[in-house]
Amino acid sequence: MAKTIIVKQVGSPIRRPAKQRQTLIGLGLNKMHKTSELEDTPSVRGMIRKIPHLVQVVEEKG
Repeated sequence: MAKTIIVKQVGSPIRRPAKQRQTLIGLGLNKMHKTSELEDTPSVRGMIRKIPHLVQVVEEKG
């Protein structure tokens, strides 16, 4: 089974650059306090590193 992580949106995309909003949508997040379970890959980790002020890693599985 592949490793997965659960990511939660904790910041609002209002008044943020378009790239940061697109990154949130790429992670499957678009509303406050929504969570998304994603495969733990370097590309997903890079996306999370680009917007640490908007997301929080809740749990790591696997």
